[in-house]
Amino acid sequence: MKVSVIGGGAGGLYFALLAKKAWPRWDITVYERNRPDDTFGFGVVFSDQTLDTFKAYDPVTYERIRRRFAYWGDVDVVYKGQVMRSGGNGFCGCSRVALLNILQDRSRELGVQLKFQREVESLDEFADSDLVVVADGINSRIRNLYSSHFQPSIDLRPNKFTWLGSTKPLDAFKYFFRETPEGIILAHCYQYEADRSTWVIETDEATWRNFGFDRMGEQEMILTLEKVFSEELDGHPLVANRSIWRNFPNITNRTWVKDNAVLVGDAKATAHFSIGSGTKLAMEDAIALYECLKKESEVKKALRLYDTARREEVEKTQHAANVSLAWFEHMQRYWGMEPEQFAFGVMSRSKQITWENLELRDAAFVRSVHRWFAAKVKQQGFDIDLENPPVPMFTPLRLRDLVLENRVVVSPMDQYSALEGVPGDWHFVHLASRAIGGAGLVYVEMTCPSPEARISPGDTGLWNEAQRDAFKRIVDFCHASSKAKLAMQLGHSGRKGSTQLGWERMDHPLESGNWPVVSASPIPYYEGISQVPREMTRADMEKVIADFRKATLFSEQAGFDMLEIHMAHGYLLASFISPLTNQRKDSYGGSIENRMRFPLEVFRACRQAWPQRKPMSARISATDWAPGGLSGEDLIALTRMLKEAGCDLIDCSSGQTVPHQKPVYGRMYQAPFSDWVRNEVGIATMTVGAVTTADQVNTLLAAGKADLVALARTHLGNPYFTLQASAWYQHMGQHWPAQYLTGRDQAFRLAARERAELTDLRLRARPDSHEVKDAGIKKAA
Repeated sequence: MKVSVIGGGAGGLYFALLAKKAWPRWDITVYERNRPDDTFGFGVVFSDQTLDTFKAYDPVTYERIRRRFAYWGDVDVVYKGQVMRSGGNGFCGCSRVALLNILQDRSRELGVQLKFQREVESLDEFADSDLVVVADGINSRIRNLYSSHFQPSIDLRPNKFTWLGSTKPLDAFKYFFRETPEGIILAHCYQYEADRSTWVIETDEATWRNFGFDRMGEQEMILTLEKVFSEELDGHPLVANRSIWRNFPNITNRTWVKDNAVLVGDAKATAHFSIGSGTKLAMEDAIALYECLKKESEVKKALRLYDTARREEVEKTQHAANVSLAWFEHMQRYWGMEPEQFAFGVMSRSKQITWENLELRDAAFVRSVHRWFAAKVKQQGFDIDLENPPVPMFTPLRLRDLVLENRVVVSPMDQYSALEGVPGDWHFVHLASRAIGGAGLVYVEMTCPSPEARISPGDTGLWNEAQRDAFKRIVDFCHASSKAKLAMQLGHSGRKGSTQLGWERMDHPLESGNWPVVSASPIPYYEGISQVPREMTRADMEKVIADFRKATLFSEQAGFDMLEIHMAHGYLLASFISPLTNQRKDSYGGSIENRMRFPLEVFRACRQAWPQRKPMSARISATDWAPGGLSGEDLIALTRMLKEAGCDLIDCSSGQTVPHQKPVYGRMYQAPFSDWVRNEVGIATMTVGAVTTADQVNTLLAAGKADLVALARTHLGNPYFTLQASAWYQHMGQHWPAQYLTGRDQAFRLAARERAELTDLRLRARPDSHEVKDAGIKKAA
């Protein structure tokens, strides 16, 4: 087998040595354009977990690497003069040139041929090779030459960054946040060998231009940054090495394979430096490719396996990296936070690290955040024991005169089980069991103010007294048997109406008995399948407003504690908001102000009819997940309008506007929208979407991403989610019905034992420390 590796970086070298060790008869050559000791940048970072992997695949390389590393377990967030330290993280840094020399030496020992100062122009140069590994980096010549095949996508992110070094020793990974007259600027810093540290400087473009960096040469830039970070550098210089300002390129490729050639490392995909080094990801690619060749002896089959099996893990990493980089792109959004919350937000920004994960690493750090959060709630007039405070999810929240016992919400979920709009026994059991289950707020499914407003014949309605009275029976029981509050959600289906039940062909027209539908514009949901809606006239609007007002009055008579207007998911009001579904030429189309005109008319009519002491919320689709849809500027503008109209809470959902949407799913995937609205508009928010654990609820609240957390499918599978969480966290303040108190006592005993056992297992499962005590790496005192 003849193998040619294009690119002598860490990924290419590591694959070469692993393959040569496994198959000594293979003829493997690495081609590198630079000299052996050339390198750009300073240090690289690996975690304990990554070092565990290196140890398993090549102990010789692992041992050499770890003896060149500077090791640390702490991360310091330095913000507004305060240092918030989080320990137990287990990271280490190494000189990039030292790492490359280690990999080069090991490759030579195993018989890999290394050819330096060798430019590769085309894959045609390796026509006699059985396998070509393309590891030529972020600006891959091969990927660009065959771009029509690989189909790369390159998204240049807005922030500016540059890599620098320093002689300043550091005792932890440091985030130095600085507020200057020019704007906010950040240094990501870590030590990588004795008296050497990496300094990645990052800022937004406006700040970058305010400093004049776009006009400065390298030396002037260095002097300017040394002044900005003079306190942190403590007299030590910054050092440049081709340290140009760049925008991070987020790179993906439609395919990683061309015949017998395969992309690895940054040529294949990039992940922002804020979640780890590209070197780490490239070496993990090398391992994955090696494993595929072990499983499949035929090269093309092995490459196909690599392109599928490795892709899922890479996309997860990229998603976490994108969430992380977005946090740094919006540093200004969080600048008003107090240090404890700001630091927790930094540590949990990618959603990979959560409340309990951090607690396992450094209980003292989480305890400080825990007490800070509880103290903020106490300042609002609540009786909170600061010596034994509840975790964030079990703190109360006030909206107008409404007080919620905790921050857990049962999300509105259509049951498609009403008869003539009347909720029956199914709804009674469904809602009552979840209220008894301990959630602070329980939403009724989207309920329609008229027969023609329904999504399906099974929708609940609120246009007559019989429906009102059926709801009142449910509300009265929940109030009498739990401390849960009940929220009514009113909505009109618009062009998505007159469709089949959710477990049939969702969003498809009824097979018979359809009723006419209306929308902002005459655009069907499914072209050629759905009804073409009638474009609403002013008379239509007046009727809908009157229907909503009447349903609002019925909601109050039924005893609901809160009212929400549904403006999301492509239903009637959402169809006015999105430019994909609103193509009107009158005063209800065009700008976001015009597109919000009718939704605001409905909201204000309901607000006027709804008691002033009771809060109102609006559910929105924060994005349409489709080109030409709602913009970020639209989102902020429309939520500001709702706030001015008397809205107390924004329920941040997304999508379902058009069938060709392409959502980016993942755990807590809609939380960034809630975060954005809450911290830029200054209004309470509720997040929803792939939240599945109490740990995630606490993480979202502590980081300031939401004020309430709604769980849908989790509550379908477990109505007693909140009661069980109270046992897990040993929170005795949570209400349990008297009939369940003996069950509570048992739940608390079992949960305490289970949590202790799980904590012990997690601690045992943590990667071992790879620190070499006598390595001679000097760190700051």
